Amino acid sequence: METDRSTPATAPVSGAPLPVGTRLLHIGPHAPGTASVQGALFAAKDAMAARGVDFPAHGGHPVEAALAVCGRPGMTGDARPDERHWRRLLDAVHATGGRTSLISSEFFADAPDDATVARIVDDLVRDRDRDGDRDRLHVLVTLSPLATIMPSQWQQYVQNGLRTGYEDWLDHMLRRAPYEKPTPSFWRRHRHDRLVERWVRVVGAGNVTVAVVDDRDRGGLTRTFESLLALPRGLLAEVPDTSRRSLTSAETEMLRILNREFRGNGLPDEIYSKLVRNGAVPRMRKSRRPSSDDIGISTPVWALEAAAVIGEAMAERIGATGVRVLGDPAPLSAVPPSSPLGPARTTPRIDPEAAAQALYGALAVVAAESVRATTIRSVHQTPSGELVRVLGHRMLKRMKRR
Repeated sequence: METDRSTPATAPVSGAPLPVGTRLLHIGPHAPGTASVQGALFAAKDAMAARGVDFPAHGGHPVEAALAVCGRPGMTGDARPDERHWRRLLDAVHATGGRTSLISSEFFADAPDDATVARIVDDLVRDRDRDGDRDRLHVLVTLSPLATIMPSQWQQYVQNGLRTGYEDWLDHMLRRAPYEKPTPSFWRRHRHDRLVERWVRVVGAGNVTVAVVDDRDRGGLTRTFESLLALPRGLLAEVPDTSRRSLTSAETEMLRILNREFRGNGLPDEIYSKLVRNGAVPRMRKSRRPSSDDIGISTPVWALEAAAVIGEAMAERIGATGVRVLGDPAPLSAVPPSSPLGPARTTPRIDPEAAAQALYGALAVVAAESVRATTIRSVHQTPSGELVRVLGHRMLKRMKRR
């Protein structure tokens, strides 16, 4: 099952443009590169609108709206999204009228059943009090190989509080039936054949496109959107953003151990949300560029082989649904070359710079909370020196009072 990974697949990731007035719903699922393409879409929002394509979102992607309609809680420590988030998105979508529009959130892949999918579809196509035509909605599913998805998803789970190590997590997901612990959402999202079948049962195979993303072709995903929406080639350009980079193995392991200590001491989830996920992690990502000595997350060969077998079965079932498939499905069932670690690099070691930036990110949130009454600037927009001075001054005052 092993294939050559040196050059991209030759099958084009493109397709005939969708009819004018289509509401294109991109449901992910979660995969490396999804956030980057959403950033490119948001950056090109005005340019797309000038060409008849609206992007009715107030940010890169409407995560709260998708979580709310799918009945999912928010991230650890965040307020639970509610119906207001979903209604706000619907108002923006309905305001596009008869124009082509695009809605993108990988959290739509979390829709648990046909009834939830039907509700999403009907709400999106029903303008105000008028019944809508489901054929107006077209669903785009973008698939990456499980071998690429697994380390990315484990890292995301760790950023939301997971304490399980990577190989132990893989063992649970691939070897321990019913494969639901410790992250039950993984296979709901990434049993891709069932995901596609769930949406086909509601909208029909003719209204679903599956695009296979080859990780060797960086522009493949943006070209898919350009082709389906009849946009000029190159209109969607990747927006450089270090805050979206993957964490290294050492950075993720540091965070996982922190999660263990955090849970073990019973600290409130709200503190985790503010100081860790929205403080330490983004600061570490943004302020530090990994060096050649950093180790990426390495997947063991047994897991790569298991993922390839599952990927092959999923690709066959997706093909049998009759949906349009763009790109070469071969990578979904390929075993990529493993990247064994040398004897001196088997244990990830955290760079002091990474630890310092993570600690500073948490402290900066505290400083921002202190100055919130006098400024509305985000912690990442406020100069570092100012934050440190404010925090230091306030701490000194408290020490003197004591």
